[in-house]
Amino acid sequence: MVLAVIAASALAMQSASVSPAGPTDWVAQGEAALEAAKAVTPRVGRAKNAILFIADGMDVTTITAGRILAGQQQGKLGEDHVLAFETLPFTALSKTYTTNMQTADSAGTATAMLSGHKTKSGVINVDQTVPRGDCAAAEGKALTSLMHVAAATDRQVGVVSTARLTHATPATVYASSADRNWEADRDLPEEADGCTDIATQLITAAQSFPIRVALGGGRRNFLPQSSVDPEYDDKTGAREDGRNLTAEWTAIAPGYLYVWNAEQFGALSPTEEGAVLGLFEPSHMNYAVDRQDDAAGEPSLSEMTSFAIDKLSQHEEGYFLLVEGGRIDHAHHAGNAARALNDLIAFDAAIETALQKVDLDETLIIVTADHGHTLVLQGYPHRGNPILGLVRSVNGAGAPIDTPFPGGDGKPYTTLVYGNGPGSPFARPSSDQAIERQFVTDDEAQAIDYRQQSIVPGGSETHGGQDVTIHAVGPQAHLIRGTVEQNYIYYVIRDALTYQAE
Repeated sequence: MVLAVIAASALAMQSASVSPAGPTDWVAQGEAALEAAKAVTPRVGRAKNAILFIADGMDVTTITAGRILAGQQQGKLGEDHVLAFETLPFTALSKTYTTNMQTADSAGTATAMLSGHKTKSGVINVDQTVPRGDCAAAEGKALTSLMHVAAATDRQVGVVSTARLTHATPATVYASSADRNWEADRDLPEEADGCTDIATQLITAAQSFPIRVALGGGRRNFLPQSSVDPEYDDKTGAREDGRNLTAEWTAIAPGYLYVWNAEQFGALSPTEEGAVLGLFEPSHMNYAVDRQDDAAGEPSLSEMTSFAIDKLSQHEEGYFLLVEGGRIDHAHHAGNAARALNDLIAFDAAIETALQKVDLDETLIIVTADHGHTLVLQGYPHRGNPILGLVRSVNGAGAPIDTPFPGGDGKPYTTLVYGNGPGSPFARPSSDQAIERQFVTDDEAQAIDYRQQSIVPGGSETHGGQDVTIHAVGPQAHLIRGTVEQNYIYYVIRDALTYQAE
């Protein structure tokens, strides 16, 4: 029923597009959308499964721009396009600050969602009293996560990410650390004696908890420095302790498999007993637009999500799965909107895959972000203007014009810019150079490598502190509403997995 309502709602929204046949019937569109909304019935009860999708750095502007780009890639004007997760019937806003920062990082925000506790930025699953980097202070301050909730209710656990599996967000499923950067043993300072690196914690957790799927990047953190990377002859592992954690994974129990390329991944059977560790790059996996150039090949986020669902669904008691689109954030940091938006589209494809595979009567799906960025959608571009292109406006009659609209300096500018980052004209090496904004052409602006202009200079664009959206469907999804603290997401998922009828 919900899938039918979702489809009807999406159709109602899509009917708003301008058609060659004439103007849109906005009355019909509005009434259809209203009826679709009225048809949504909350599912009250226990969820067998829960999937939490987190898009790293996906704020509202990123969603809007990604929606338009996705529509334009399909030959539409773009503005009226509907992403898969935008069809989910229940929505809310999430406040992303951490206990010590107005604009947060992924470690503190992911901890809030996975443990139910807001804490400091830079730490993973330790409480708010622990200073970042203080190993001794973290003793006894570890927080339980949704992995523990799943294990206590005999469910299995999966984690999928396009970032390193030891990176901040995926690490919050299974690890606890006073510093998010302690990914391998070499990252631990001398004063952190007694603390365990994050990669080792994945192996330890898998020995005690039902982690059946772990797919992503970060291979170097699991291999010794003496080991040459299997894909790149000029790279080695990062571990100084000589341990090969991929071998330790396969030694956990019969059927525990390790894969590192597309061929090995494609040969996996989700119905086999055991568990799968997939590490497809030494560091983060490739951006979606660059994945085809990877020599050894790597699965898409959609393919990894599909496998994880199939694998975890073999367990009759259900599962908890975290899926992260991790590289949206990295492209934003580089001031590169094109890669960020294409990774958002790939993230949305993974959600669409999940919606097609699961039974929404028994599966709660929540889609959200950890934090935002400084991306701005600006100017007065006409309807259907390329979202990555120069601003072209309308004439007095409201019709599109072909000439780029100039800024106050007489130069054209793009619809998308950043508040800060590497695209700033003020980052000049010598003070005797005139500071002026670079002239940009449409071809340059729409190139995949283009870095959008920004105001404040910086080698890396920063996060934004704005609220982010939450979208939900399935059992207890109706509890996602209003404006909530980010840690509330944990409690909704826990409630769905442990719900008892009164």
